[in-house]
Amino acid sequence: MENSNSEYERYQRALKQVKEIKGFYGHLTSYVIVLAILIYLNLKYTPEYLWFIWTLLGWGIGLLFHGIRVFNWFPFLNKDWEEKKIRQFMEEDKNKNKFE
Repeated sequence: MENSNSEYERYQRALKQVKEIKGFYGHLTSYVIVLAILIYLNLKYTPEYLWFIWTLLGWGIGLLFHGIRVFNWFPFLNKDWEEKKIRQFMEEDKNKNKFE
C-alpha cells in the first residue's frame, strides 16, 4: 500500500509541474502577442518615442522570474530546498540540545 501511495504522490508532483510549465508557456505566448501589438502601435503612431520598451522590460522581468521558478534554474527557490533546510536546522538543534 505504501508503494502505491508513493507512486500517487510522485504522479501528483509531476502533474503539478506539468501544469506550471503549461502556465509558463501561456504567459510567454501572451507576452509575445501583446508585445507584437504594442510594438506595431508604437511604431505606427508614435515612432519618435519608443514607449513599448518599458512594457517589454517590466513584463520581461516578470516572465524571467516565472521561468526561473518553473524550470528550477535556482534550486534555492524551490520547496524541496526549503524542506531540506528545515530538516537540517531541526536536526542541528536536536543534536545541540543533546550535548547540553
